[in-house]
Amino acid sequence: MIRVLLIDDQPLIRTGLRVLIADTPDLGVVGEAGNGAEAVDLVTRLRPDVAVMDIRMPCTDGIEATRLITADPKSQTHVLVLTTFDDDDYVYGALRAGASGFLVKDMPLETILDGIRVVAAGDALIAPSVTRRLIEEFAARPEPAAAHQMVVDGITSREREVLTLVGRGLSNTEIAEELSISVATAKAHLARLFTKLDARDRVQLVILAYEIGLVSPSR
Repeated sequence: MIRVLLIDDQPLIRTGLRVLIADTPDLGVVGEAGNGAEAVDLVTRLRPDVAVMDIRMPCTDGIEATRLITADPKSQTHVLVLTTFDDDDYVYGALRAGASGFLVKDMPLETILDGIRVVAAGDALIAPSVTRRLIEEFAARPEPAAAHQMVVDGITSREREVLTLVGRGLSNTEIAEELSISVATAKAHLARLFTKLDARDRVQLVILAYEIGLVSPSR
């Protein structure tokens, strides 16, 4: 069972999600928090698989709470941001803080449940409504991040190809087909990229691919 922590300053939202998850056999709510500070404490104590995180909250907001959770080397919790606001700064801030996914609350309930499953599996998930603006954010940056470029210089040419395809949004199967390799080999390359680039999940690999210019919006 996927263990879920709900973080939202509105009790009604938490109640709705809890009831929804209660009817789902493979998901279970292990705790609730009304602000980011409580969330960080509960993640440390409960070690949930996924933290469903709002952004605008008192005391500590969702972006700072996400940063604290993902910065903890002992934490295996993936953060799925679920918010009413799909403002560009929130999207980019949440993903840079280490969130594995970003969804908005007006999406279908089944999409939110699927999002929890996707994030728990270590994959990335970004609501389609914010993807285009997120890419435009990368395009607006004048130069690649120098520190990241130095790190990427240490990967092999094949790993660089895989990183480029991840940045273009291809799945493991599609990467294998594109490079004429097995899916197992594609997964092995990804595992090495996670280690070499100190990336928590595919979201961070996508961000890095854009930041260093391996992928551009025109692709």
